Amino acid sequence: MYTLHIANKNYSSWSLRPWLLMRMLEIPFDEHQVPFPTGSSFELYRPFSPSGRVPCLTDGETAVWDSLAIVEYLAERHPGVWPADPGARAWARSAAAEMHSSFTALRNDCPMNCAVRVAPKEKSEALKFDLFRLADLWSDGFGRFGGPFLAGEKFTAVDAFFAPVAFRAQSYGLTFDGAAEKYPARLLDLAPMQEWYETGIAEPWIEENHEAEVRAAGKIVRDLRAAV
Repeated sequence: MYTLHIANKNYSSWSLRPWLLMRMLEIPFDEHQVPFPTGSSFELYRPFSPSGRVPCLTDGETAVWDSLAIVEYLAERHPGVWPADPGARAWARSAAAEMHSSFTALRNDCPMNCAVRVAPKEKSEALKFDLFRLADLWSDGFGRFGGPFLAGEKFTAVDAFFAPVAFRAQSYGLTFDGAAEKYPARLLDLAPMQEWYETGIAEPWIEENHEAEVRAAGKIVRDLRAAV
């Protein structure tokens, strides 16, 4: 049995990706949640994650850290992680890798916090470009493969990589043009996404560094957490 080590569901976009993929593909795993500490997480996570970060997947004596590595490890063992069609698979891998390495302004200006609703500050040019590129990329996928998911009829790893954007869209009121307009809502409607969200807003842990990032992003107009 796999064990997936994750942090706070309210904050951890990286943890969400493999968790959602495994739930959507019905790959069994045990969940081990260790909330973010204030300050460095290295010593806290180091006993199970060589990088001292989450997510980390353990499979017996094997540890696989980093969300992209976890996805590729699962793809070697389970069908459906990536699209079966070679062209769709190449596109999906490229799009997921772009999400993994890019969109810095989106991450910095709209940090993930599932429970809050924020009136954001005026968008930077970098954030505007990230939102344009997301809409452009998503629309390209729908145009090529017909939807309703990015690489065709079935949810695959590429959708898991963009799932945190759906929570950011909800929290910050982000919108997307064209064929991409309804994609965040489509992800939010998935049963595992709803489970993640409901569990996240019920968490009792408040980590100040993550909270400060949200306050810097704009004015919090609503906070749905039971702990607040």
